[in-house]
Amino acid sequence: MSPTALLESALAAAGRGWHVFPLRPGEKRPAIRDWERRATVDPDRITRCWTAGGPAFNIGIACGPSGLVVIDLDPPKPGQETPPETWRLPGVRDGADVFAVICEHHGPPLPLETFITDTARGGMHLYYRQPPGPPLTNTAGRLGWLVDTRAHGGYVLAPGSVTTNGTYTVIHDTDPAPLPTWLLPLLATNDPDRTDTASVGELLEALARRSSYTAAALRGELERVLAAQPGDRNHTLNAAAYALGQLVAVGFLPYDLAAEALDRAATAIGLPPRERAATIRSGLKAGARCPRSVPA
Repeated sequence: MSPTALLESALAAAGRGWHVFPLRPGEKRPAIRDWERRATVDPDRITRCWTAGGPAFNIGIACGPSGLVVIDLDPPKPGQETPPETWRLPGVRDGADVFAVICEHHGPPLPLETFITDTARGGMHLYYRQPPGPPLTNTAGRLGWLVDTRAHGGYVLAPGSVTTNGTYTVIHDTDPAPLPTWLLPLLATNDPDRTDTASVGELLEALARRSSYTAAALRGELERVLAAQPGDRNHTLNAAAYALGQLVAVGFLPYDLAAEALDRAATAIGLPPRERAATIRSGLKAGARCPRSVPA
């Protein structure tokens, strides 16, 4: 997409009251530091940024300042095509199917009368207004397989942004609806100082019922991450992701469970969202290239 078209898309998002900031050309990574604080709706600042010359920036929407909660429904990545056991239900193939099941379980119809974009890779972003009260934050898989959310501390790519998978486009153009009230208790964190380390233990307990070997390996790697000291945290997380990626490669550990458990442990030791996500992704990918020899 041309620089002019991306500028128009950035201004259109800002015109809705959404705070935007530049992402690296053709990528999802921020082009600036402290992006959440520096995201803006000022058309003059946006115009200067997107007409500064060079390759055109993609567009990030900072969800917190924009008052948004975005539900991210992903398709499975290569190697993720088989849902985890909990979600092996008729017709469930991706995050949209999982979210449909969640909506049916809680009673109301699928709440799609809101602003929706595709994600260029075949997924969807459902935009909702942040409800009053304590701010919601990002979640990864808390609602279900391939269902994440972006809120305070998170961002999404705005329509018009271009990646190697294609262009983000609007599917349903309307104002974001209020976040359905039944979703709030599923996403809210009652204690702002709470971490997800207890949930790591719940994941281990569930996994132990399936494979004591895998559960022991996962527990050991998570304990190493939780014990990591400042200055060594990212390296430790990368090593743990690599080791677990080796188990993912031989089918002993679901990718989503490994990624979620590592993310919760990394959150507990204070690693920022972008850093831990990149480290977990690259570590799991590298480990998957060297499958582990496991006992029968």
